[in-house]
Amino acid sequence: MTKLSVNINKIATLRNARGGNTPNVLNFARDIESYGADGITVHPRPDERHIRYSDVYELSEVLKTEFNIEGNPNKKFINMVLDVNPTQVTLVPDKDHAITSNRGWDTKNNLDFLRDIILEFKIKGIRTSIFVDPISEMVEYAKLAGADRVELYTEKYALEFLKNKHNAILSYVSAAKKANDLGLGVNAGHDLNLRNLMFFNQSIPKLLEVSIGHALISESLHNGLEKTIKMYVDRLKR
Repeated sequence: MTKLSVNINKIATLRNARGGNTPNVLNFARDIESYGADGITVHPRPDERHIRYSDVYELSEVLKTEFNIEGNPNKKFINMVLDVNPTQVTLVPDKDHAITSNRGWDTKNNLDFLRDIILEFKIKGIRTSIFVDPISEMVEYAKLAGADRVELYTEKYALEFLKNKHNAILSYVSAAKKANDLGLGVNAGHDLNLRNLMFFNQSIPKLLEVSIGHALISESLHNGLEKTIKMYVDRLKR
């Protein structure tokens, strides 16, 4: 079964909009775990407009499932990951003021940069994943950089899904097969939701994990958090 890691950035966004500590990020993370999620994802950005660096340290003390920290590997981010020692770090090429992730790494042109960073994490025994577009060459260079996994950036799939889901999935299947052949694990994330997740999960060979936040939290406003988590888990059964 493909694992569900829930990105809780939107919980922190809501908290920060008002100040104080409501909603409580730690309590929500614990509840999400208890409702059946396999892990928690956070994506701290330099301006800390949602998840704060302090949240990451506090979460590391209470989580019982897998902890995935994703972000652009600037020096502050690298030091935090090395301090926290999470299950997984996912490297994302975000610009400092990007609203959200909008592209995967050019792993070919950033090979040496990524290789040096990944080596630091591997020395600490942290599983590393690189956020990539569904392009076989980018997957190949992720392997050369020393990554354990790639995370396929799924915005393009989500946008094309309603038009022609069979065409939308083609490049992702090809990239996943390349990763499988190279011995890389396959994760996926960005704009996956209750409507498009099941087809993606059934189509991608050896999909290990999806990271979902914005859609899941938005759908929880209608369905309730516990019910929504269970609906996602159900769609990840093979």
